[in-house]
Amino acid sequence: MTKIAVDGFGGDYAPEQIVEGALQAAEMYGISSILTGDEQRLRALIEGKPGSNLIEIVHAPEIIGMNESPVEAVRRKKDSSLVAAARLVRENQAVGLVSAGSTGATLAASLFVIGRIKGVERPAITTLMPTLKGVCIVADVGANVDCRPSHLVQFAKMASAYAEHVLQIHKPKVGLLNVGEEPGKGNALVKEVYDELAQSSLNFIGNIEGRDISKGHADVVICDGFVGNVVLKFAEGLASSLFDMMKEEFTSTITGSVGAMLLKPSFRRIKKRMDYTEYGGAPLLGTKGVAIVAHGSSNAKAIRNAIRAARDAAENNIVATIEAMMAAETE
Repeated sequence: MTKIAVDGFGGDYAPEQIVEGALQAAEMYGISSILTGDEQRLRALIEGKPGSNLIEIVHAPEIIGMNESPVEAVRRKKDSSLVAAARLVRENQAVGLVSAGSTGATLAASLFVIGRIKGVERPAITTLMPTLKGVCIVADVGANVDCRPSHLVQFAKMASAYAEHVLQIHKPKVGLLNVGEEPGKGNALVKEVYDELAQSSLNFIGNIEGRDISKGHADVVICDGFVGNVVLKFAEGLASSLFDMMKEEFTSTITGSVGAMLLKPSFRRIKKRMDYTEYGGAPLLGTKGVAIVAHGSSNAKAIRNAIRAARDAAENNIVATIEAMMAAETE
């Protein structure tokens, strides 16, 4: 049975929402999880609940805080809930890791405990963003703020593999995020990356601008982690602000309120498409095991879907696919 290691004490709403998410994943999707953290507290939260028969607990009394140095904390706190979860993946007791704790610490644990795939220079944090045509995957969104051209080329190859094998997108279109569509635009980094991607076997469609992401012009959008993180945070803030503005306008007049009632089902569907909890978390590509970096404010629904995303990535052999791809490049 596929088992996912879940950091029971990572995130703003741990452990209650983490445990509830694991229980929902068990009940709705039949996914077995191994929760790591204070055993007594975790056991009290799952006892007698639907889905608890698919939940295991591994005692890990330490917690890595959001303000701690990620690398130092991972090395020092061997009995933390995060390190214990990563260790389960390394020891093949679980096929994937899910954590809503510190992104830096999750990245460090994935690198130092699970390990990096041979040939991968830098693992990339990716995210799924809604578009008019469905979703696209953006890489990198924060793991690597300073990149060499070879890093972005590998991001493109790994994200394209994820889009094809996990998201089931045939020949995913890869776009390079830039300040203009024309070849030759941009800084020295993206100019060199453009040339390398153009010569690769990927379905590279050239440069795309920021406004093209939401239109769905590309299935995979490539950028360095600094730019990607700005894009991600701006998109999150814009979506939230737009819904707040619509709510304010629709409730300011009687006619607006009536119109809002009639359009409520449509707005609910739009909100669902924009809701990050529907996607669960950000896959970290390039490590020897599946790792999903969940949002720090993840609720039970987000954790449930992060566990599902980890299961899907594992069952579609994304790690083996990237390993084979890297091995072929070094032959």
